[in-house]
Amino acid sequence: KQRGIIAGVEVARIVFELLDVDVVESIADGSAVSAGQAVMAVEGKAKDILMAERTALNILARMSGIATVTREMLEKARKVNPSIRIAATRKTTPGFRLFEKLAVAIAGGDTHRYCLGDAVLIKNNHIAVAGSVSKAIRLAKSVSFTKKVEVEVRSVDEAIEAAKEGVDIIMFDNMKPDEIVIAIKKLEELGLREKITLEASGGIKPDNVEEYAATGVDVLSSGYIIHSAKPLDMSLYLVT
Repeated sequence: KQRGIIAGVEVARIVFELLDVDVVESIADGSAVSAGQAVMAVEGKAKDILMAERTALNILARMSGIATVTREMLEKARKVNPSIRIAATRKTTPGFRLFEKLAVAIAGGDTHRYCLGDAVLIKNNHIAVAGSVSKAIRLAKSVSFTKKVEVEVRSVDEAIEAAKEGVDIIMFDNMKPDEIVIAIKKLEELGLREKITLEASGGIKPDNVEEYAATGVDVLSSGYIIHSAKPLDMSLYLVT
């Protein structure tokens, strides 16, 4: 019923097949669709189709809504910064994270961390406990060499402090675009920019994504693409 990016076709296929319903035709995940376009065609007993209907539609609608917003923001951001990535966060629906992150990936986005063990991300509460950005980073570096270390910063000074400690990724957390530009310029002047991945996060939405992309960061992470994505309006019609 709406234009958008389709995601969840293969997951919905599993739902139907578990109930002995055959998927005879489908479009590929990641496809752009217009209003009124068919996504799948299935065959089976009416009772089995109806039993699978709501679960399959909920998955398709939710994942497609996320994919649509992700693709929209990615295309906007790359108009001003062709190499930038749009990443998800862990602000996901309990029990449904795998599918929500999959929808982001299908649309061309980056899944970021799936769980806490994927990388070390030092946040403001960790810094408060450790006593400073530098102390928190030194503690974090005691983990295996296989884990990247990322730190959230909220000022230009914190960004420089983190860079001097040799972190892999700096996340500008809830900093305004003009503040991020100043921070990047300072890092460049000190010869600290080249080896660090720079990420901006906090309140990034479709209406300001281009402004953040233009700052020169490498990654924009946004909770919006999952927690604020509206499900795509979809229906199943039975033909007898």
